Amino acid sequence: MNNDLYSFLIEAKKQTYANESAKKTESSRKGSYDYEYSNGKMTYHDTYFGGTKFMGEEVVYASDDTPIWGMNYYGITLDETLSEEAIDKALRPALMKVGEDYIIPVRGPKEYLNNEYRYSFEVVGDLNRFEGTETIYKNEEKVYVLKCHGGIIKR
Repeated sequence: MNNDLYSFLIEAKKQTYANESAKKTESSRKGSYDYEYSNGKMTYHDTYFGGTKFMGEEVVYASDDTPIWGMNYYGITLDETLSEEAIDKALRPALMKVGEDYIIPVRGPKEYLNNEYRYSFEVVGDLNRFEGTETIYKNEEKVYVLKCHGGIIKR
C-alpha cells in the first residue's frame, strides 16, 4: 500500500491547496477551509482553520471510506507584516514540488528557492510515522514555521 499511498499523496497535494487554482470544497466543520481529491481508489481530504496562524488535518481514505493515513499540522507567520497571501506566494510553489526529491510527500521538498524566499522542510520517519518542520525565510530571516506529524491509521 505504501507505494500506492506515496504516489497518491503527490497527486492529491498537487490537485488541492498547493495548486493556487484548486477550488475549495464545502466546509466540513464550522469555520474550516476544505479541499478534497479522489482518484476512485483513494480520497484525500484537507481541512484547516485560520490564516497567518492556522491548524489543520489531512486524511486519506480507502475506497470503502476507511481512514488509512493522516497528518496534523500547525503553522504560524512569524513576521506579522506579511499577510496570508504573501506567505501563500512563497509556500504554494514549494508545495507543488512535492515528490520531486527523496523527502516523503507530506509537504514540499527539502529546499526550494523562490525569489527572496527560501523554503525548507525537515522530516524524520516515513509514511508510517513521521514528524516534520517546514520553514520559510525571507532574505535569511525566518518568517514562517509549520510543525506536522502523522502516519498510518489503523484500528
